[in-house]
Amino acid sequence: MRVLLGAWRLLRVVLHVFAGIAVLALLFPRRDAVGRQWHIQRWSAGLLRCLGLKLTVHQQGTVAPASFVVLNHISWLDIACVHAALPQARFVSKADVRHWPLIGWMVAAAGTLFIERERKRDALRVVHHCAEALKAGDTVAVFPEGTTGTGPELLPFHANLLQAAVTVDAPLQPLALRFHAPGERFASATQFVGQTTLLQSVWRIATARGLQAELKVLPAIDTQGLERRVLAEVARERIQAEL
Repeated sequence: MRVLLGAWRLLRVVLHVFAGIAVLALLFPRRDAVGRQWHIQRWSAGLLRCLGLKLTVHQQGTVAPASFVVLNHISWLDIACVHAALPQARFVSKADVRHWPLIGWMVAAAGTLFIERERKRDALRVVHHCAEALKAGDTVAVFPEGTTGTGPELLPFHANLLQAAVTVDAPLQPLALRFHAPGERFASATQFVGQTTLLQSVWRIATARGLQAELKVLPAIDTQGLERRVLAEVARERIQAEL
């Protein structure tokens, strides 16, 4: 039964992806920013439904325009969970994602900024683009851990990209994301670590039962007068406390 469930969900995901491609190719060019965000939110929420995943959002704070969002990183599903709640967020993602079949093109079309983490100088370029996006009123989102973790214990936060928020005095907006399942406070099916491939991860999620995601929007942090490393540590402590 689990195999049939997984196959059915994957079929729905494939159809949903192709529907998203059609929207990006045919409708996005004719939509303004608000219209695009509506489609991003609708598609992201639909992807979660196709996989049988329920998302619950807890608002402890309000996300102001031109905020710099930081959150913990668990799975390739993280972006869809955030976009289902905050479709205005423009993510900074590792360059490898751009080369993922179909999904990479869709993520790029949604306004994602890509960074080559192996090249230290590339961080300066991305910081500049993030600062420009914030000044233009965009909301920028990053995963300060730089890679996915298992869930319970956060990895150290890298502070480099937070310089963009410091430069333009943008509020730092922490989010806490947790996947859970019956009997598991931190769902094992969503862990995307070690030698796990994207296909293996997709299959584990598609065959999981009772999988849920909880996204907490925490109070924003004022960046004025604070150094980026201090901000990174404060944000990490607040997110860790919520997990």
